[in-house]
Amino acid sequence: MSISLGVHVGQQNMTMDDMRALWRKLDTNGVDWISTWDHFYEAPPKGGTEPHFEALATLGALAAETTNARIGCLVFYVGYRNPALLAKAAATLDHISGGRFELGIGAGWHIWEANAYGYAFPDIGTRLDMLEEAAQIIRRMLTEERTSFSGIHYQVDDASCLPHPVQERLPIWIGGVGEKRTLKIVADHADGWNAAYLSPEEFKRVNHVLNDWCEEEQRDPRSLKRAANVMFNLGFNKKDLERQREILQNDWGAMAERTANGALLCTPERAVERIMEYVEAGADEINIALRAPWNVEALDAYLTDVMPKVRDAVN
Repeated sequence: MSISLGVHVGQQNMTMDDMRALWRKLDTNGVDWISTWDHFYEAPPKGGTEPHFEALATLGALAAETTNARIGCLVFYVGYRNPALLAKAAATLDHISGGRFELGIGAGWHIWEANAYGYAFPDIGTRLDMLEEAAQIIRRMLTEERTSFSGIHYQVDDASCLPHPVQERLPIWIGGVGEKRTLKIVADHADGWNAAYLSPEEFKRVNHVLNDWCEEEQRDPRSLKRAANVMFNLGFNKKDLERQREILQNDWGAMAERTANGALLCTPERAVERIMEYVEAGADEINIALRAPWNVEALDAYLTDVMPKVRDAVN
């Protein structure tokens, strides 16, 4: 059994120089995965009041700055970019990174930034239809010599995507926890499933629903990777943890309790046990989600103490 331990870095409230230094630090300290997210505004939403970098351009720098970790975005909202363009970008990033890029896509949620930037943000059913079409187009563009597709939302006509990725099959991740549509799309079209900020117990329950969809769609559930994103709120003592709870409350408001349930809101000693709860719930990959500013000493403890202990526990 193996486990991937990654870091999901929100590209906000940092200079690009600081973010590039962070990527290098993570890469040299043995993280297995480094990702961005796809927003124009900060997350959680604050009305576009905090500095924030665009995802695709950021990923180009991430690909060039690292040499070891797999990289990607969790996840691109398919309503912001034509899926054929996204496939072309994915292939390009795979070449920049030497075959380390993995593409995450989803149905989106940040209606405030979409409205501000003039993007249509239809109802969730329509967005899921868009996601399903996009997944098919992207997979075919990345693997076939020519792709034609005529959907309700997207069309391509005898399109090529050359050069193809370095990887023979560039992994496609789909993020989300909707049990009726999203998980069915995952079972039909994805190589991996990503769920953000669920408790271990809820992750386990939703993971079983995904297994049911795999069986219904006649897919081996073992062929699908499972990743849990968890908020990074480590503290060394009671005072630290109280401060982390305040940060969660201030950032997330009414969603703070749910987010805290999917967080490493604990000491480094407890973090190993907490991560193993996700492993036991079915997660192959656990990614801590960093939002600047964070406790530098706590991150160092995670990299140098928690990660090795988790790997020892898994092996």
